[in-house]
Amino acid sequence: MSKNFSGNWKMKSSENFDELLKQLDVGLLFRKIAVKAASDPDVEIKQNGENFYIKTATTVRTTEIRFRVGEEFEEQTVDGRPCKSLVRWTGENKMECEQRLLKGEGPKTSWTRELTSDDQLVLTMTADNVICTRLYVRK
Repeated sequence: MSKNFSGNWKMKSSENFDELLKQLDVGLLFRKIAVKAASDPDVEIKQNGENFYIKTATTVRTTEIRFRVGEEFEEQTVDGRPCKSLVRWTGENKMECEQRLLKGEGPKTSWTRELTSDDQLVLTMTADNVICTRLYVRK
């Protein structure tokens, strides 16, 4: 059985977010706004077995996703493009999500969430070969 990801999370550190947005071809103005807004997101995770609800709130936008591990669902990439996503467990404390754009071309995107042994949450977002890593602690 996997660990419980439920809780309210506060970001402690972030690496390469601007580089990730550049890889996704996000314009300079929107990138500056996004980087500032995303510097202090509030993340709420509710987990019931294989079912997840994840809400990420920033001053600019709030996203909510609901999914069941192993079942495809629709969400948006970090730059707002609609995609089909599939989350799988890749370890006892780690899930990986592959995203497939519904239309158009773009970098291959994915994300992982992993609970560390010291009860921190590591979110990695990938666009082709650019990886953004964000570390969260429980509130």
